[in-house]
Amino acid sequence: MHRTLTGLVIVAALCLSACGTPAQDPPAAAGKVSITVTGQPPTSQAVERKLFDQEVAEFEAANPNIDIVPHEGFMDPKTFSAKLAGGQLEDVYYVYFTDPATIIARRQAADITEAAKDLPVLRQLQQPLIDIFKDRTGKLYGLPTANYSMGLLYNKTLFAKAGLDPDKAPATWDEVRDAAKKIAALGNGTVGFAEASKNNQGGWHLVTWSYAMGSQIARQQGEKWTADFNNSKVKQALQQLKDMRWTDGSMGEKQLLEATDLQRMMGAGQLGMYLAAPENVPVLVKEFKGRYEDYGVAAMPGGHATLLGGEGYMINPKASPEKIKAGLTWIQWKYLNPDRIETQIKRYLDEKQPIGLPAIPTPDIWTGDVRARQTELKTKYANVPQKNFQSYLDGNTKLKGNLEPPNAQQVYAVLDSVMQGVLTNKDADIDQLLSDAEAKVNSALAQVK
Repeated sequence: MHRTLTGLVIVAALCLSACGTPAQDPPAAAGKVSITVTGQPPTSQAVERKLFDQEVAEFEAANPNIDIVPHEGFMDPKTFSAKLAGGQLEDVYYVYFTDPATIIARRQAADITEAAKDLPVLRQLQQPLIDIFKDRTGKLYGLPTANYSMGLLYNKTLFAKAGLDPDKAPATWDEVRDAAKKIAALGNGTVGFAEASKNNQGGWHLVTWSYAMGSQIARQQGEKWTADFNNSKVKQALQQLKDMRWTDGSMGEKQLLEATDLQRMMGAGQLGMYLAAPENVPVLVKEFKGRYEDYGVAAMPGGHATLLGGEGYMINPKASPEKIKAGLTWIQWKYLNPDRIETQIKRYLDEKQPIGLPAIPTPDIWTGDVRARQTELKTKYANVPQKNFQSYLDGNTKLKGNLEPPNAQQVYAVLDSVMQGVLTNKDADIDQLLSDAEAKVNSALAQVK
């Protein structure tokens, strides 16, 4: 998963236009290097498309020897290898944080170690994020451009109505359960806590729960991956969900939900809490008529860990040295340019977009002076209540960030059934659900190369 809770749906929709046979790109003018790049928003995202195209024009004006040929969309893992084999893969392409290890092992990305060694961003970005794009020998094959971590999104208005402190989010799972009961007791169809359980989103969230309880999902021994979730910590997470669903009645009767269901309920003021990254908040406001002041995001309860995701860009292994150099110039200018942070913020502000949310419009991937400057600028131009997200930022400094498991989508599909079993069957056997899932996940992990 990436970007928002609706990542699967968005990527699938984008790939309808981006992942088929692309139109022939125009040749570069004499003396110019032409590179194809992914990441152009679809026309349905009017503001984002406008800003992206504007930046392409500005980049080309500042770099007259480089032509940018943008392609809509991001990445579809199902078609990636076929595009590469067929010579259709873009020169600069988007990846989730779950992709680089496999891509590097399959030699599907260019080694950029030498070309990137003098880039100042290598000293300014968080080192663990850079390491995601390295092989075991330390060679570099891409650059991170954004990251997120899952937290607890909650409705401050419902908290106040239920007699809870709207400025103090639950910090433990017992507090989550207690708050959910009090919110559900408001009646009129109000749900205290809701959870996704289909279209791979249930599995994704169960991984998040597992990390939050201090468990892993998969462990690596040498070259082999095996399932690592059939344990007391994950059973504790599932028992909590089962108790909230069937004993407390705080999760509502309707189940088999997905991201848009949770967002619709929250936007309508009928849901107290769900797991999400802060990028969900603009979706609630823009698509479901919510208000920024009504929502807070806290760090994942429990104090152990959270799911860390994100994105970056890699370069086609068939790219010439000239294309690699041009591609790195584009990635740094467009996504990793400290000098453009204020410009990006002002443009979002001009388009009446939210300023002051974590990671929007500039990612929280920096360290040192750049991070301090970014924080200062976001505070200066904030048009949403930053205090509503401070506990998320503060709490994440104390949590371990775990990446998604390998073959994540296959793992999520298996774990969907576990989440569904607990939420739709009062008599579900948690031990049996986990044992059945363990065997299937091991089969999925056996495919990791």
